[in-house]
Amino acid sequence: MTKDLVCGMDVDEKTAQYTTTYKGKTYYFCAPGCKITFEEDPEKYVGGSEGHSGHGCCCGHC
Repeated sequence: MTKDLVCGMDVDEKTAQYTTTYKGKTYYFCAPGCKITFEEDPEKYVGGSEGHSGHGCCCGHC
């Protein structure tokens, strides 16, 4: 399991439907909204601590 960097939810890498690759690393998301949010400003999420970054829930799963 890994954390969705946008909302902090646990995501199973083996079954995740939403992924993106940034700087050679694959990131996993619980929903398309989290993936889109990450892709709009990936440095905001990879540069800091994992988990929720102060945003409201963007995916409807948290």
